[in-house]
Amino acid sequence: MLQRFIDNISQVMIDKQKEIELMLITLLSDGHILLEDVPGTGKTTMAKTFSKSIDGTFNRLQFTPDTLPSDIIGQEYFNMKISDFSVRKGPVFNNVILIDEINRAVPRTQSALLEIMEEKQVSLGGMTYILPNPFIVIATQNPFDSIGTFPLPDAQLDRFLLTIRQGYPSVAKEKEMLKRFRNSNPLANIDSVITTEEIFKMKEEVKNVMITEEVEDYLLEIIQQTRKHKYVDIGVSPRGSIAFMKSIQARAILFNRDFCTPDDVKNLALPVLAHRLCLNVEGEVKSSKKQIIEEILDRTEVPVEV
Repeated sequence: MLQRFIDNISQVMIDKQKEIELMLITLLSDGHILLEDVPGTGKTTMAKTFSKSIDGTFNRLQFTPDTLPSDIIGQEYFNMKISDFSVRKGPVFNNVILIDEINRAVPRTQSALLEIMEEKQVSLGGMTYILPNPFIVIATQNPFDSIGTFPLPDAQLDRFLLTIRQGYPSVAKEKEMLKRFRNSNPLANIDSVITTEEIFKMKEEVKNVMITEEVEDYLLEIIQQTRKHKYVDIGVSPRGSIAFMKSIQARAILFNRDFCTPDDVKNLALPVLAHRLCLNVEGEVKSSKKQIIEEILDRTEVPVEV
């Protein structure tokens, strides 16, 4: 089932096996994705292909400086027909939400996503409305464009399970892409290959994946090292520890295992942890978040099977 999902997305996205796996891990972990890369690298196309592969509802939001919280969650209005207030639900009431250029919205609008992403609910007119299940936010941003943008605060970044950076394709893969898109857009031919019921079932399987004490200690040691590093002001939070645990369980399911391994931890450390670090002034100058995570992995002892 998961391979069918990967093959379906690969009809559009070329040489993106690892990125597709990370998106599936996020879906099974009940998390959210931040696609961070330069313009034109296929962030929006990836998100659209992902959403079309799921037999669920989808909506896209283009964030701009004048986007209001009511444009996202909906609003309460006076209904003349019934002479009372009614609630008009916003576009977040769908299974998959694509938010393009999330860092172009003002902080007031960005903060409207906090409750949505963490608690999967919306408060409107004194009432609480539960969002559909499954529910996943896929947000994109260009990390190099600073004009007209509002950087996401640490509290907002911590809501994302992982960050995906696609990068540029090789010459051979880009040539293949030109041939694939020459006569038509393959995205138009994508059909759903997985139902919401199947997603529910796999999520339950993820909860039952075993994590040995050795692997758990290895994961926690990496977390502790992020909090002690000389270039880091604020390390990975307890929320990040839980996200890390859930993601390695989902990766085990993806690779047809009912137990986690140290390789699961090592493979997911960078996408899950890097964006949760807050560097100090010296760290901003001398290092990067990626280098710090790689350094921690290199010096942390990996548990071996007895």
